[in-house]
Amino acid sequence: MRFRGGLGRAALGIAISVAALVLVARSVDIPTAWEVMRTAQPAWLLLLVAFVSIDLLTRALRWRVLLAPVGRVRYLDSLGSLLVGYLANNVLPARLGEFVRSHDLGERTGLSKSTILGTIVVERVVDTLVVVAIAAVAILVLSVRGIVASAVLVGLAVTLLLVVGIAVGLAAHRLPGADRVSAFINRWPRVHGLLVRLRTGLAITRNVRVMAIALALTLVSWSCSVLGFASAAQSVGIEPTIGQAALLAAGVNLATAVPAAPGYVGTFELAAVTIAASVGIDRESALAFAVLVHAMSLLITSIGGAGALLVRLRRAQRRQG
Repeated sequence: MRFRGGLGRAALGIAISVAALVLVARSVDIPTAWEVMRTAQPAWLLLLVAFVSIDLLTRALRWRVLLAPVGRVRYLDSLGSLLVGYLANNVLPARLGEFVRSHDLGERTGLSKSTILGTIVVERVVDTLVVVAIAAVAILVLSVRGIVASAVLVGLAVTLLLVVGIAVGLAAHRLPGADRVSAFINRWPRVHGLLVRLRTGLAITRNVRVMAIALALTLVSWSCSVLGFASAAQSVGIEPTIGQAALLAAGVNLATAVPAAPGYVGTFELAAVTIAASVGIDRESALAFAVLVHAMSLLITSIGGAGALLVRLRRAQRRQG
């Protein structure tokens, strides 16, 4: 049954990606977009590579900070597992890479994989909060209306639900009927233990210092994402304002939450073209620089993830030998 469910989700994601690609093909002159992309200036692309790399390095540091209350983790381990997770997201549907990186770090450090997953949930919520805030400010500054503004409002609603979900998870033992629920779950010790360890990861939200540092690093990370989009646009002759680049970076990220094929193929490009059109950037140029950002991100995370995985496997072989 699980296998069939996984196949169903994968099929749904692929169908959504195909539909997104069809919409892009219908709204964009693909040959023109290709010609625009061929004019990309190497200097700006190198800057894009730099911003993508700094973004990843910052995210690894943020994760290490979030993990600090539950265990000491080396920076290279958090970076390695983060890259392995991103590699998995590039080849697996439905953000399964988040489970992969929690498993990978658990194998590296011996920490509870469920607790690690709890820190990833917190990380995702912080990310979503910042992304929605960036997008909301951008649509107000740029006076954007229509489907883009509606999507941001949906993102805000989802963010609030996530925050409420974490709050409920932390305070569940104090809610009416909690004793009965606990007694029922205790029938399955493994499930109970998993939930307890997951809650331990979520409990890092009570550490004000850790959350403040994580928020600051998140702002640095998303600043790199915004500048990365701006660099890619500059490479094809588009000079976006910071507001436009911010809306593109935030909006495209929100679009990747939609179930899609591995690597968010199709949904990434459709979101970029739609948002760009709403702020006066022509669709062909938008598709050109969106493909550059997407391809560079996939390339860097895939190479980094493969390298991190290979290093861990070699270490494991040496220990066994």
